[in-house]
Amino acid sequence: MLQALVRTAIICAVLGSSGLAAASELESRPGWRVISTGLAFSDLVGRVKGAIRDEKMLLVTQASASDGAKGQGIVIPGNRIMGVYRNDYARRMLKASVAAGIEAPIRFYVTENPDGTATLSWKTPSHVFAPYMEEGGAELKALATELDAVFEAIAANATGN
Repeated sequence: MLQALVRTAIICAVLGSSGLAAASELESRPGWRVISTGLAFSDLVGRVKGAIRDEKMLLVTQASASDGAKGQGIVIPGNRIMGVYRNDYARRMLKASVAAGIEAPIRFYVTENPDGTATLSWKTPSHVFAPYMEEGGAELKALATELDAVFEAIAANATGN
């Protein structure tokens, strides 16, 4: 029993000192757009959903580790992944590159920050489709550029930027 307690204490100390135990705000990285907001997590989620509709796109998938954890009685910072696409874009993408189909839908990521505000982030469609550009050529490049603008518009609408 004492060994188990010591082992647990050591694991907690290692996780805590490595930063794995605490959430932090997302930082910008190559190919990503990251927008910090003053909005609460649930408000930003609702605004993103509305902005998706306003841009005539579809919310085709959603996942939330925080919702899953809540169902198990565990509280973690809010997060929601929202897959966004539309069938006409899917057809154009597949015509240019069947392999690129693995990347659809393209996702927005809403995360709750330690101060209660939320961040909206996403990989730009141009970045997502970059590995398929040689195969997809000008058609895929045009599609990715068009989707870059659509995703920027959704983000601007949702965040007020």
